Formats: sequence, C-alpha cells, structure tokens
Amino acid sequence: MDQNPIRYQTVRLIGKLLHPLTESNLITIPEYREIISQLKHLADKGTPLPTVIPKLVDQTEAATMLGISLANFKRLEREGYFPFKRKMVGTSVRYRNTDLTRYILSHDDTEE
Repeated sequence: MDQNPIRYQTVRLIGKLLHPLTESNLITIPEYREIISQLKHLADKGTPLPTVIPKLVDQTEAATMLGISLANFKRLEREGYFPFKRKMVGTSVRYRNTDLTRYILSHDDTEE
C-alpha cells in the first residue's frame, strides 16, 4: 500500500476542480499554484513542501534549477513563457528562488 497520504491522481483531480475557480477569480493564480505545489510534494514525498529560505538567484542559477541551458532560459523568458518575473538589483537581473521552486513543483506538462 502507498505510504503517502495523497495520490498523484487525487492532486490532478483537485487541480482540475480548482482551475475553473481561478478563471472566475475566486482563487488567485498564486494561491492555485501554492495549493498544487503543496499537494504534489505531499503526494511525492509524503510531507508538505519544506520552507525554502528565500534568496535571489542569477540567470545561470535559474537555468540550472530548471534543468535547461542559459541560452534556452533567456529565450523562454524573452518569449514570456515563465510566470515569474525578474527582479532588478542595480543592473543585475535576479529571480526569487521561491518563485522558481513553486514553478518547478506546480508546472504540469499537460496544462494548456
């Protein structure tokens, strides 16, 4: 028997049930992503998502976290693919690692 308190199929079902609520603005997109991230981690690891100590990462670190090349990361960002935004620190481009972590955990290749 599976030791995790929630199955991945249940997470997908909850995501599909909540999605219309985001379209009608009853649940914000960040709330939806947080819920799905927490549930996916719970299904995968059996525990809630650990608290990530917030820090700013550069483009190279962001690309590494996503498992893609720096050039591909820059192209995808330029095309507006990512929901997270860049943060300027002086003239340096940075990203919140918490935004990247949430994106990684909530991103579902089957979403349109």
